[in-house]
Amino acid sequence: MKHPATALAPARPEALGEGARLTVDLTAVAHNVRLLRRRTEAGLMAVVKADGFGHGAVDVARTATAAGAGWLGVTSVHEAVALRDAGLRVPVLSWLNPVDADFDTAVRRSVDLAVPSRDHLDAITRADGLARVHLHLDTGMARDGTEPGAWVDLCRQAYAAERDGRIRVVGVMGHLACAEMPGHPANAAGRRLFEWGVATARGAGLRPAVRHLAASAATLTEPRSHFDLVRVGAALVGIDPTGTTALRTALRLAAPIVAVRRVPAGTPVGYGHAWRAASTSTLGLVPIGYGDGLPRNAWDRAEVQVRGRRRRLAGRISMDQFVVDLGDDPVRPGETVTVFGPGDAGEPTLSDWAGWADTIAHELVTGLGPRLRREVLAVAKGSLT
Repeated sequence: MKHPATALAPARPEALGEGARLTVDLTAVAHNVRLLRRRTEAGLMAVVKADGFGHGAVDVARTATAAGAGWLGVTSVHEAVALRDAGLRVPVLSWLNPVDADFDTAVRRSVDLAVPSRDHLDAITRADGLARVHLHLDTGMARDGTEPGAWVDLCRQAYAAERDGRIRVVGVMGHLACAEMPGHPANAAGRRLFEWGVATARGAGLRPAVRHLAASAATLTEPRSHFDLVRVGAALVGIDPTGTTALRTALRLAAPIVAVRRVPAGTPVGYGHAWRAASTSTLGLVPIGYGDGLPRNAWDRAEVQVRGRRRRLAGRISMDQFVVDLGDDPVRPGETVTVFGPGDAGEPTLSDWAGWADTIAHELVTGLGPRLRREVLAVAKGSLT
């Protein structure tokens, strides 16, 4: 008997996203900070840009500083001011601002500023007060930072501004392009260029106390790049770009099944009928989708965990929902689907999802949507000792 083509009916609009829970485990953040501190003799800057890589900037910042991070890093002045408003008093660096950013507020709120160009230096020197700055050298990425050909002039101008009492040059910074590939020749080249940049700054009369080049990947695998300070963001929350270190994942995403149906072989599911049931099966509807940050292009490879077993998705991920093939399991509405987690119980991990979507975990965690109900687990007692 041939069955008509049918697709799962959508969940009630008021139910979409309800019950989906994103859990942030701050004990994992504290553990990762302690591990990273053991990997280096340099100071540690906890980078909490993009809302703490999607984990909550203030929560991650407080946890990281309590665990021993001596600095905080963000991109914008706005992000830095939010940390100050939350009562965080350690040095905060903001390194990606337009030339018309609110540098007056940054200086007033004791926010350090990166200087990636002569135009930025000129704008910062016009701010009301003495600005603490970090000269930013492009060490091989051709994006942020002063190109090497303009570095000598920038250092000379910075020295003149410092001598006039308009700025204080606190540091010199750069960034490695290929640190997630330990031993890549670009890393050594970037380090040599950075060392030249520091020597040039000192030759111009500057005395930067803080040299920083290494981000998460280089912190884990390139000890010669550590200098005085390392900037760690992704690794704080358990993402290791190098795949060399057992960090603790700080994030878990789970949602309830809102509807279940039994379908015959050949039943098509979802947009474009891209998937059809190979045999009689049970399908479960889960009320989260690409509108919540799930990568749509992962649907034909992605798995979730239900009742302790990994199950494949059935059909394309929609904006608000996806369908999971439950086989013959007698699953009922209300049961939990784990989308990703640390992997300790066999559930998919962020690394799994990144592979299925042909992206990086950084993109996934920073793209999680506001409809997800967030639950923050405080640092376990004694875990900071």
